[in-house]
Amino acid sequence: MTGDAGDMLSWDESVFRDESVFEIDHVPETFRHRESQLENLKYALRPAVRGSRPLNTMVRGPPGTGKTTAVQKLFGELGARTEVRTVRVNCQVDSTRYAVFSRLFEGIFEYEPPSSGISFKKLFGQITDQLVEEDEVLVVALDDVNYLFYENEASDTLYSLLRAHEAHSGAKIGVIVVSSDLGLDVIDDLDTRVQSVFRPEEVYFPVYDATEIYDILAERAKRGFHEGVIGDAELERVADLTAESGDLRVGIDLLRRAGLNAEMRASKTISEADVEEAYDKSKHVHLSRSLRGLSESERDLVRVLAEHDGERAGAVYDAFNDETDLGYTRYSEIINKLDQLGVIDAEYADVDGRGRSRELSLAYDAEAVLDRLE
Repeated sequence: MTGDAGDMLSWDESVFRDESVFEIDHVPETFRHRESQLENLKYALRPAVRGSRPLNTMVRGPPGTGKTTAVQKLFGELGARTEVRTVRVNCQVDSTRYAVFSRLFEGIFEYEPPSSGISFKKLFGQITDQLVEEDEVLVVALDDVNYLFYENEASDTLYSLLRAHEAHSGAKIGVIVVSSDLGLDVIDDLDTRVQSVFRPEEVYFPVYDATEIYDILAERAKRGFHEGVIGDAELERVADLTAESGDLRVGIDLLRRAGLNAEMRASKTISEADVEEAYDKSKHVHLSRSLRGLSESERDLVRVLAEHDGERAGAVYDAFNDETDLGYTRYSEIINKLDQLGVIDAEYADVDGRGRSRELSLAYDAEAVLDRLE
């Protein structure tokens, strides 16, 4: 441990003024550099304030570009100032139509529906009956809607939401779909029956540029740390590393971990070494988030892949089947999902005399993946 006694933290001191500022799902008081996107979203939601169905909206952009924060910010304002009902569904967690509507039920009635014994039709009917009875408008945000596509649940879910006013006269529901998968064409990947009724307004969230990243992180640091904890040079390094990743969440997590590293040294200030050490973990924020939403069988396959990295799909399946007894159809579905998530790369290659087969490899270092599966 180095430094003068005056630079050292006592056991009951912290570098943090408010550590919650560095939580990934924290909604900041000041939301910078997304003014035009917020205005477009407000335009789409304005009819709801007047008691009409809002315009459906598609929000797209890479991870860590403020999409979820924008929705949460607007939903907070609507809830505080109007009678509009708002429910944000995390589709990484609730990735089936029934799970989505269970979350809507909970948002409207403020208690969870029975865990079994209630059909989708009844669940749907109770939601729409309540909206009609209370003459309320419901705005649903399907956050990370790409997960509904990975589970082949997107078309059924959207069809039920978009046709609600026909099935239950007087029900007024608007939908915001939020996707971070730029390889997914939301409209083209929906059934034609849904495409015919889903013509959303589009709001795009681009990657923040270097100046915007520094500005946002400086604001977080000011609110989250005590004065003087992080210097300009260290903050610029955090901003540079964040810009390299293209994901603002990396920078927010990096600030928190660097602060924790300083506290481990009982230091009142963050050093560049604290930042560099923290980056080894913070750079995998997206990986951690992707793995966190996987089922047990999906996690099992990731473990098998870590042990058979770069092998052909057939060989990986044999090892997976030995581990889980699951069939090839389910195996193939999981491979496609992990590929879409960016956790693995599944490339087709020619096999002598046997046509084409997929070679499977992790998109990240195997050790980093296994560490985050613990």
